[in-house]
Amino acid sequence: MEGRPTVVCRNAGSAFKGTNHPEFDRLRLFTVARSRFAEDCIASAVARGVRQAVVSGAGLDTFGLRNPHAGKELRVFEVDRPETQQWKRECLAKANLQTPNWLSLVTVDFEQQAFLERLKAVEFNDDRPTFFTWLGVVPYLSRETVFATLSSIARLQDAEVVFDYGEPVDAYPPARRARYECMITRAAAAGEPWLSFFVPDELEREL
Repeated sequence: MEGRPTVVCRNAGSAFKGTNHPEFDRLRLFTVARSRFAEDCIASAVARGVRQAVVSGAGLDTFGLRNPHAGKELRVFEVDRPETQQWKRECLAKANLQTPNWLSLVTVDFEQQAFLERLKAVEFNDDRPTFFTWLGVVPYLSRETVFATLSSIARLQDAEVVFDYGEPVDAYPPARRARYECMITRAAAAGEPWLSFFVPDELEREL
């Protein structure tokens, strides 16, 4: 999924925690549109027979809990950093929500670990068609890790992926550039610095 995200935060709103920042409404709209696009793509994949979905960098994403395709035996694997996943487990416990049997939570450090190997440890089948969503994660990873992850997905027999990314600051017109720079600065201040930016045409060639 190509686009120009207003802001991408792994934990929604982390860059605005404790504020009434006007960009928060834009963040909500962007996050909803992004998730809807990804879930529509998953629905199309399920209709074609895909029965494995991987939500990479899941954060507090709720698709795995809702899983509208559970009746068609879609397995969902959520992949995220250990500390983020522990936070999610705590949130689920406080809300008295159980992890459904179709959902597996997998911890991984994308910069340090091979995420497909971590998936295989929880009965992920790399010989079956799989749909990956990778939303709100790419900007926080190095270019090397981004392409290594995409290469791992590309080596699977039948896999698809929807992901988003940030473009360089100078790709934006002046009126939007200042706001964009503010988002990046706030993300860094929240401990989530952006490490990679991509120009669409160059990214397409790399892919």
